Order: sequence, then C-alpha cells, then structure tokens
Amino acid sequence: MEKNITKPNTSIVNIIIYAPTSTTASLVSEAIESEENLGNMAITRVLDIEKAMSKKNKFADHKIIVIATPVIEDDKTKELIALLDRNNSNYITIIADGDMLALNAKKAINDLKKAISLGFTIKDYTDIYNRGISIEKIENQINTFINGINKITLKKPAVINDGIFKLPKKSAEDYAAYFESKKDNFKLTKFVPASGAATRMFKFLNEFMVCFNPEEDTINAYINRKKDTALNTFLVGLDKFPFFNAIVDVVKENPNYNDWSKSTRAYNFIKTMLQDERFDFANKPKGILPFHQYDGFIATPVCEHLKESVAYSESQKKSNVHFTISEEHLDGFLDAITTSKNAVEKESGTSIDFSFSYQHKKTDTLAVDMNNVPFREDNGAILFRPGGHGALIENLNNLEADIVFVKNIDNVSHNNIETISLYKKALAGSLIELQEQLFIYLHRIDEGNVSEEEEVKEIFEFAKKQLSQHIPADVSKFTHENRVEYARQLLNRPIRVCGMVKNEGEPGGGPFWVEEEKGKLSLQIVESSQIDMKNANQKLILSQSTHFNPVDLVCGLKNYKGEYFNLNEYVDENTGFIVTKNRLGKDVKSYELPGLWNGAMAGWITVFAEVPLDTFSPVKTVNDLLKPAHQPQ
Repeated sequence: MEKNITKPNTSIVNIIIYAPTSTTASLVSEAIESEENLGNMAITRVLDIEKAMSKKNKFADHKIIVIATPVIEDDKTKELIALLDRNNSNYITIIADGDMLALNAKKAINDLKKAISLGFTIKDYTDIYNRGISIEKIENQINTFINGINKITLKKPAVINDGIFKLPKKSAEDYAAYFESKKDNFKLTKFVPASGAATRMFKFLNEFMVCFNPEEDTINAYINRKKDTALNTFLVGLDKFPFFNAIVDVVKENPNYNDWSKSTRAYNFIKTMLQDERFDFANKPKGILPFHQYDGFIATPVCEHLKESVAYSESQKKSNVHFTISEEHLDGFLDAITTSKNAVEKESGTSIDFSFSYQHKKTDTLAVDMNNVPFREDNGAILFRPGGHGALIENLNNLEADIVFVKNIDNVSHNNIETISLYKKALAGSLIELQEQLFIYLHRIDEGNVSEEEEVKEIFEFAKKQLSQHIPADVSKFTHENRVEYARQLLNRPIRVCGMVKNEGEPGGGPFWVEEEKGKLSLQIVESSQIDMKNANQKLILSQSTHFNPVDLVCGLKNYKGEYFNLNEYVDENTGFIVTKNRLGKDVKSYELPGLWNGAMAGWITVFAEVPLDTFSPVKTVNDLLKPAHQPQ
C-alpha cells in the first residue's frame, strides 16, 4: 500500500522512497526518520516500485527519489530508472542486502544534508553520488583549492650507491635468468596507460596550420621568418615517417597535384594528416597511430607493446596485456590489436590475452573558478574533470595479477627489443628475489620466531641495504615488541622496482630522497611541479639530480599471504596537483590526483635500479619518430 506522509512542500527537501516491496520501502523510511535532525527534509512518499511507475516522477529542484533495492537487474527497476532518466528526475540508487540497505540509505540522506550545507543543490548531489564520489572527498578538494598543496621537501637526489643500484649487464643477465626460472609460478600482466591523445605530438604542426596562409606565403619563407626548426625537421624527414605513403596517396587524389609547387604539396600533406577524417592524427590516441615501418607492415605502439609482452612478460606460453584507454576510442584500439595480434602470436608461439579499462568516474575531481567556487557549465551542472594519470591506481588495483610491468604507451622502439627485454626481466627477477626474502621475514614475524635482537637487526639491515628503506634512529629506543611490529609495517607493503636512466635533459620526474614527518626519509619519484622552485636549496637539490624516471616499473601486488594489497591505502593524498585550465573561455582550477608513479605509490617499498638509455625512446613530438630508435636499421 502507498504511504503518503505529507504533501510535497517546495520550502523543504522532499524525500521519496521507492523499493521492490512496500515493506522494504517502509524499513528504509523508518531508518531515515530515526535520524535525530533531518533539518529541512521530510519524507513525502513511500511505496513499492510497481506503484511508483504510476506516478509522474517529474523533475523538481526540491525533490529527491531514493531507489533502495537489493538488486538492479529486475525488469521493473530497470523500467523505473529509464522513466526517471527520461523525466530528468533527481534520483539515487542504493543497492545493498539486508540491514545495510537501510543504513546506506540513511547515510546517503545525511550526505545530502551535508552537500546542501556546502552550497550544492539536490541535482548537484545526485550527480556527485552517481559518480561514486563521496561528499567528504568533495569537501576535501574544495579545502585543497582554498589552502593549496604543500610542496614536497627534497632531502637529496637519489644517486648511484645512495638510492639507486647499478645494474651492469652481467647482473642484469643473472637477474633475468632468475626471473626465467621463477616466472611460471606467477600470473604476469603488462599494464599500459594508453588513453592520452596525440595532440601535443602535433602541436607545432597545428600552430603552423593556424598561422600559415598558403595563398600569400611559402613554407620556406614561413620557416625562416618564424625560425620554426621543428617544422623544418619534419619536412626534411617527411618520407621517413611510417605514414608518408598512405597520406601522399590521398593528397595525390587532387587533380591539381602535378601543378602544385613543393610548398603547396607540403601544406596539403600536413592538412590531410591533421584534418582528413581518414587520418585526423592529432585527435587520436597515440597508441593507434603509425609509429614504425617494417617490411610489409606498419606498426602502432599497441602492436609494439604486444611484441614486448611476449618477449618479457609471458609465463606458461601466455601473456596478458592491459590497456587503460578512453571509452570513445575502444573501436580504434580493437582494430589496432586485431591487425597485429595473430602475427605476433604466430611468430612467438605465445597466446596473448588483452583487456581494457577506462578511468573510473569516481576518480573525476571538482573544478572551481578562480575564487574557489564550483564552476558551472552553461546548463548549470557542476564541472568535473578527469583526475589525471593518478586515477589509474584504481585500474591497477583491480588487476588480477601477481607481478605487473608498467610502461607508457609511447615508450616503444623499432630496434632495441633485446635490450628492453633483458632489463625488464632483470627488474622482475630482482623484485622476485626481494619479495622472497621479505616474505620469509614476515612469516617468521607471524610465527613469533623473531625473539632475538640480532634477528630484528638482520631484518632492518636487509630493509636498509636491499630495499633502500630509511630506519629512524629512535627505533632503537622502542621495546622489542614494538621494533618487531615496526619491522612488519616496514616490509608488509606493495613493492616496485623502477628502472632509472641517466638524466640527459628530458622533461619529467626523477628519483629523490624525500623528507617526511619527524625527519623520516623515503625514496620517491618527484615531478618538478611538486617542488618549491622559489626555495634556492630545493632548486639546488633538483639541479643535482643524475637520473630520470622513464616509467619503467615492475610491481608486486600481493602480500606474503598471497592476498592482494588495497593499493588505495598507500596513496599520499597530499601530493596532488592544482592546475589551471580554460573552460568556456574562463579560467578554472582543477585538482589532479597524486600521480600514478608519484604520490599514488608513495607508501610502496621502492627500489631504483639504473637501466640503459636504449630502453627509453618516448615519442613526445612527431619528430621523435625520426630518431634512430624508431627508424629501420
């Protein structure tokens, strides 16, 4: 039976409860009403979903519908949700079993009350809730905009024998052999962040298209006037790009091609590459662009990552590759994989399982205006922006794998697969060896077999020398029991072994010893934006850095009991970024989450090892494809 409690009142927030049965709806209603202070909220309708379908359920800015159900798969609930969507109604869906249904509904209403106190509307709240973002997180983000983010305090750069281990070829071969002997005991996965668009790759060419007038100018005159060396390099090496023939064939379709000057032909080549829908390179993800020319076929970064996966991340004749992509480009990635997967499998004798994931909506972050007020679109909706690559810690957290190889989509090579494979295996062999030893120590602690001070010292010595862990001096003042517990906490964390290359001026992060609370030090990968560049001492430490982070990580995701770590527990929330973007012609501030290999992994055990420059060949601009690593030898 329908339960009408009060008539709708536009001066209060009207709460409507729908559930599969009237009994469930009443239980949820009673739980909400048990709240001591509902403020200006009142429950105005409580009924089952079937009867709910007969109501108007129109949008009203003073009304929120709460659908409380153990499941959402039944046809009636789906039908109701479709109706609410058509009517643009404010609604939230709470899915839980038993008593949790009522408790979660009560919490949702409390969160609504808090959202309203922060100045948000009911419509705002439903948008926030349906993204899976907590009101507490929104409040924290607003406070971050107001108060700013503290800069990291660098103690010193990580250098060889002080935070970075040398990995000469003989040692690399030994570790790689150890990996080969152990790999079939593990599920291995290659994790490739691949959602980035290629816009920056073609930035100088887009600028050329805006500024150049083909009716009044020649390209040579333009290059000389603008001193555009990047454009000159592009044109000199034009026929060496893997996409040259495909684009020229399209350009030649113009009946006037033979009458065109060299300048006109070059202009139309660039125009076709950037604006013809058959190419449109600047608006596509890097992962599906032509990168390398082989005899008989063109290879995309996706293809190169599949080739790498069978070279160093296979076990039991099977490799797993996971790409994080943007949902709208799924078809392009599927096409890129289909084009090359069978050939790679046939040549290697290894089967490839591939998977995709998207950046979770719950990792989106609020955008505010320059006065720290939530920014609103023309339709009044609050603006959310993707949380940056740090959001991918959620994707990594959801992987079912023992050991994960992490590498950026654009860091591939035409020629250096043997060196890349050797050092990837070496990093993995090092990780396995370190894991085995720390697991032994953790089992001994669990079993109560660390009873002597010498045994604790042995663990601390291992942590210091092999894991580059900082052991504070005051640990010596702890009781024996507390020292053992400290040792457990020190070792029982996810672990990553990171390749570092010598710094040759590439932009990006690097390895540093970072000072935390109470003088504790930890190894971190730090971006320049995290450093106070107005501080002369911090700027000096940055300038002394000898190595660069190429995003070459091997990660252990399970603990000594074989259980997955919850990677969210090891994120340093205080290491995000505030960036300024433009939206609708206005400046807005956006919060980016702690970077995937920066603050998102701040609480991990971190080991840095030097790897050769040949393992690092990123493509940041299209001209990088002319470098030896990307050209046939």
